[in-house]
Parts: sequence; C-alpha cells; structure tokens
Amino acid sequence: MVHLPNRMESAEMEDIERMIRHSSMPRESMSTKIMNRIGEMEMSRTSNKASRQGKMWKRTIVAATAAAVLGGGIIGSGFVSPVMADALKQVPVFGTLFKGTSEESVKAALDQGIVSDPNMSVTQDGVTLKLSDLLYDGTRLSFVLDREGVDLEGTVAPLSEREKPEDEMPKGYIKSAGTTILIDGKEFKFSEGGASTGSFGDYPLRDNAYRAEWQLNDKAAWGNEFELTIRVEVTGVDEAFEFKVPVKIENDAMLLKPNATQSYEGFSYTVKQISLTPVTTQLVIDSTGMVPRSVEQTGDLIASMMYYDIVDEEGNLLTHDKFGYFNSEPKTEYHVDQLYSPVKGTPKQLTIKPFTLTVNKKDWSVVGQGKDSYGDKTYIKELEMTIPVIE
Repeated sequence: MVHLPNRMESAEMEDIERMIRHSSMPRESMSTKIMNRIGEMEMSRTSNKASRQGKMWKRTIVAATAAAVLGGGIIGSGFVSPVMADALKQVPVFGTLFKGTSEESVKAALDQGIVSDPNMSVTQDGVTLKLSDLLYDGTRLSFVLDREGVDLEGTVAPLSEREKPEDEMPKGYIKSAGTTILIDGKEFKFSEGGASTGSFGDYPLRDNAYRAEWQLNDKAAWGNEFELTIRVEVTGVDEAFEFKVPVKIENDAMLLKPNATQSYEGFSYTVKQISLTPVTTQLVIDSTGMVPRSVEQTGDLIASMMYYDIVDEEGNLLTHDKFGYFNSEPKTEYHVDQLYSPVKGTPKQLTIKPFTLTVNKKDWSVVGQGKDSYGDKTYIKELEMTIPVIE
C-alpha cells in the first residue's frame, strides 16, 4: 500500500522548511534560496486527491533531504549519500552541478562558491527571464535562464523560424547570437583568447529553460572575483534583458603544467596543462604528426583524429563534457582543450590514454557509434602517459 502524507506530515513539512530557513551554510543565505526554489517547484492543481498528495510527498522527500544535508551539518562533515544526491538533483541550484560530479564535489563547490543561485528576474513586454543556476570555477562559466510569459516549444527558435525575418518571428525566443557577457564592464569575445568554445541552447532538464556555457583556455583570464553582466536578446522585445552578478570563488583549483611528451610512429603529443576543480577537469594538449592506424583501419576505413581518455589510479574513467566528430581526414597538428567530469578526491596520478575511432570515409560514419557509445575505440598503448598529481 502506498503511504500518503496526512495532516501530521504536512505539519512536519512546515517544520522542515523552518529548519532549512534557519540553517547555517558555508555561503550566506544559500539555505533560504534553496528552500525558496523547492517552494517554487510546480505543484499539481488537479482535483485528484491522490495526485495532490503524491506531489506533496515528493516535495516533502526533497525538502527533508535538503534539511538533512543543510540543517544537519552533513555538508560540513563531507558526507552526501547517493539517495540525498538524487533528491538534491531536483533542486535547481544542484541540478547543474550534479552533471558528472560526485558527492564530494557538492561540498567543495558550495564551500568554494563555485555554484550559486542568483535568483534574479527581469520582465519586459510580458516576457520574464529568471537567472537561476550559475556555475564558475575558473575553467568554465555556465548559467541557466528560466523563461515565463510565452507559450512556445523550446527557448531557442527552430530552424524554420530562424529563416524568417525577425519581425515575423513569434515573441519570446532567446537569441543565442544575442547572448553576451561582460567582465567588470568589458564585453568578452571569443576572439580575445579568453574562451575556446561556447555553447547555447535549450536546457533539457527543465521546461522553458535556456543554458549558456563558455569554456576558458586561460584560467587567469577572468580571475576569481569580478562583476559578471549577462545580456540576452529576445525576439519581439526591443530592450535586452540584463543581469549583474558579483562572482567570487576560492582559489583552490589544482593546476598542473607537466609539458610531458609521448611519441610513436611519427605522432607525438604534449600535455601542456591539467586543471582540477570540484566540477571540472580540463586537459590541454598539442599534437603533431599523422595518427597511427591499426590493421583494421585500411581502405575506406581510416583512423579519426586522436582523442584522449583520462583514468585515475583506481581505473575510474572521466567523462568527456563534449565529443566532436569531423567529416574529414585528420590533420597533422591539433590544439586540444577538452573538459571532463571531475576527479574523485585528489588522485595520486592520472593516466592519459590516446585513442582513435574507425571512420568510413565514404559517408564519415563511425564504426560502433550508438546511443551509449562514441564508437569503437582503438587505444594506442605506446602513447599512454601517466602524470603524477601528488608526489
């Protein structure tokens, strides 16, 4: 039998909320913000009693979990159980953080100010944008905007709409090309060398949410404290939406510059930099030469460019944040600046495992590529390299 909350449980829910609101946190007022966001989680308006009670019970579980973590001092002790982690994923400020992160990452990110919930809102011409999740760790900046006031599928216009003149487009689409950021009042541009990549688009974890991310190739480009200005243009609205957010993080990232080189069969690569933060691992590599080919990579089946896996001393494989495919034969020189999931704790060493994919050059399809696979990997054992992290 399913147990549903009664009046006593509803009263307990109120006690939980009061507990969270008065809990101490590593970052001032974070507990209040998290509790407010839990309160904003959509509740069913249906007259079906069981459905309403089910929604209430789900919200109670999330809030109780947050209370245990925040009010009970568990963050301070460094322990967040997998069950709690799953529940906290439903709280927006934790949702972005938990992509590829561990329980330890939650504590460290909160302690260091890496993840925050600015909880800012701007409304213009009937359209509202709310700045919720904000993540900055010196390696990447990402944020999520929730949109209200318009009934459109997706926050970014589909291609069929983008082909129209702007004055014929529906009101309320966020213009990716119109999303800009300023650091201490100065507009930041990709060409200035502070970021190597940027990505923009719908945020699939929430309806009517938009996510933007910049990847930095120079940790010192922005520093650890600055005023961030976010400007976003929306179709059908004349004025840009603007948010000003003070950003400050602790300088606890580990930066390695091994400048170590490995070579095999005319191909060589140099590990220029590895940056370790609670939410990101960044790998910077320069390579030269033709990639080696296996015996299976002959004729129309060729080797792709070189990719790089990272494994810790316990054999844990870090996840690629993004993975690129290219409809061309590999070049002889590459500069790779890749983000991965964070390492667990502080490893003694990391192993770089270069690999290629097998590509059919007739149609550039990748052998073994599927929903859960980038493709069949061909590791080149002779090119593996182990980088010490702690001597």
